[in-house]
Amino acid sequence: MTMMRAQTPPTHTPVMINEVLSALAPVAGETYLDGTFGGGGYSRAILDAADCTVWAIDRDETAVARGAEMSRDYDGRLTVLGGCFGDMENLIKAQGVDGVDGIVLDLGVSSFQIDNPERGFSFQGDGPLDMRMGSDGTSAADAVNTLAEEELANVIYQYGEERLSRAIARAIVAARAIAPIETTQVLADIVRRTISKRTGSKRTGGRGRATLDPATRTFQALRIYVNDELGELARGLKSAEALLRPGGRLVVVSFHSLEDRSVKTFLSTRCGSKARPSRHQPSLPSRGTEREAAPTFHLVKRGVTKPLDGETRSNPRSRSARLRAAIRTDTPLEAPKDAPQDTKRKAGA
Repeated sequence: MTMMRAQTPPTHTPVMINEVLSALAPVAGETYLDGTFGGGGYSRAILDAADCTVWAIDRDETAVARGAEMSRDYDGRLTVLGGCFGDMENLIKAQGVDGVDGIVLDLGVSSFQIDNPERGFSFQGDGPLDMRMGSDGTSAADAVNTLAEEELANVIYQYGEERLSRAIARAIVAARAIAPIETTQVLADIVRRTISKRTGSKRTGGRGRATLDPATRTFQALRIYVNDELGELARGLKSAEALLRPGGRLVVVSFHSLEDRSVKTFLSTRCGSKARPSRHQPSLPSRGTEREAAPTFHLVKRGVTKPLDGETRSNPRSRSARLRAAIRTDTPLEAPKDAPQDTKRKAGA
């Protein structure tokens, strides 16, 4: 059977596409799930690599509409659903699909969202302080204008690993007492001034990397908080474990240390080894007595895969990408026994 190739040229090349395809290893006749459709780059590559079926999920309505357009090129082999990848098990089973042979997750915000100032994810241009990946829920503007100072400091410290979180929170609260903080540039300028006063210099990315904008960590923290990204990841990993058939592959691309630590801890535990828990992540779902449980995954390779130098030069956004992959065993899941625990950190200076 001849595969239906996409007639529309791709507009987005996803990070580490060759490494993702190598880890996922698509096979004709099998079913795959792209849990973070975004620009559709991974879905397109999977469909072009094998005569398979892809289900995709995205909470962004514009991404779902983009997927509906793209699906016309693949003769019924692509279906994009609206929703969160943390709910993938329920979303997919509601479509009559009881399992899949591979799952790929590209964590964080998509390039389409970053590059649109109206979405409020970036301080490179001015736009409304939104940062929501979907269209509902609390926005970043809601958070910075309503959270108590201590809670705001804890959010910035926990999710941005920002050591000056308390000073930044104080500055935000002082500024919003004069006027609401409603745009990305207003917030970025508040953070930059605060850090400049405390450090007297700009931050660097280290190891010869470009200077890190002082607002970067605060924006990351608010985005993670607004979208419950670490909670979503914990739910998504558990759903992937339930959905994957024996021999099915899970491939996760993360972009910051909080995400990668969560994925590493989950896979280490599910592979039967004891990973040191992160202070930053929500508690991952338990499968019961971990010491006695048979592994539900085994790693495709030990350690993390990083992008090649050529990709980081042509696409600087790929520099922080980290890929981890594992294969589902035939061990059935056990019922959860432990309730999640509060792992939030308190703010720094």
